[in-house]
Amino acid sequence: MASIFKNARGLRAGWRLLIFAALLFALGYGTGKIYDALTHGRRLDDSSPWVAILSMVQLLATLLPATLAMAKIERRSFTQYGLPWWRAFCAQFWQAAAVGFFSLVLLLAVLWLARAYSFGALQIHGIRIVEYALLWAVAIVMAAVVEEFFYRGYLQYTLTDGIGFWPAAILTSALMGALHAFNPGWTVLGLLTVFGYGLIACLLLRRTGDLWMPLGLHVAWNWGEVYFFGVPSSGLMGKGHLLEGSFHGPTWLTGMPFGVEAGWPNVMLFLVWWTMFAKWLPHVCYPLAQRAEQRVQNGIGEPQDH
Repeated sequence: MASIFKNARGLRAGWRLLIFAALLFALGYGTGKIYDALTHGRRLDDSSPWVAILSMVQLLATLLPATLAMAKIERRSFTQYGLPWWRAFCAQFWQAAAVGFFSLVLLLAVLWLARAYSFGALQIHGIRIVEYALLWAVAIVMAAVVEEFFYRGYLQYTLTDGIGFWPAAILTSALMGALHAFNPGWTVLGLLTVFGYGLIACLLLRRTGDLWMPLGLHVAWNWGEVYFFGVPSSGLMGKGHLLEGSFHGPTWLTGMPFGVEAGWPNVMLFLVWWTMFAKWLPHVCYPLAQRAEQRVQNGIGEPQDH
């Protein structure tokens, strides 16, 4: 009977995930009640950066304590799940951010040359430019932490322990794509590109060992869409954007109304990203994957955690 619950490394991955899900449900219920009390049960304007920040505080107050509890239960460091504090906003974060923002600019420039996109005029002026740039930066950093850490933090780590890194990456990326079906304006190609982004983020996690590089890519792309260019980001729009872009071309080209990530040009961009990151970061650094490959190289045999 003990083998049903435990293996040589302790409690089996499936049971740990069930405990994690129960913690998320309980904490989510509690933080949801607090959120409702603070907002007096009213539905707030989701396009406001202040509302986005408040919503992300609630989600972080659910996700982070649940993960800390699992770290205590499993006697592991919280940083093993992909967010080592000493690497916060490191050089790789900013390198990926530069790649993400430049890629968005390049993609929109291609659409502009194809007469499928207009950049639009300035929508805000003076001090409001700085105000909204910072507010949206805070909101989007928090949202990116929620998404990256939910899909590729504890879930990815524990599933890797149970079924291997890439099978786990496929499952977490598929979950990310499926949950984006709740976003307005979704398309099948849009959900598939969300899945594809998840795999790219997992590649960066595997090659750098943590989530800071995926976070840089995620933050810069979303900040560029929501604030700088004022275009839909996975079907969502924000108020207080710098420009207000507009699209004129077919859906297969522009990805509208979900966002440029749902167009075929973005599929080509993702292929470039995959090739570039795979060449740029040749070594495996993700803890479980690295340990597993070392075991194979040392002739110990096929590992159970890879």
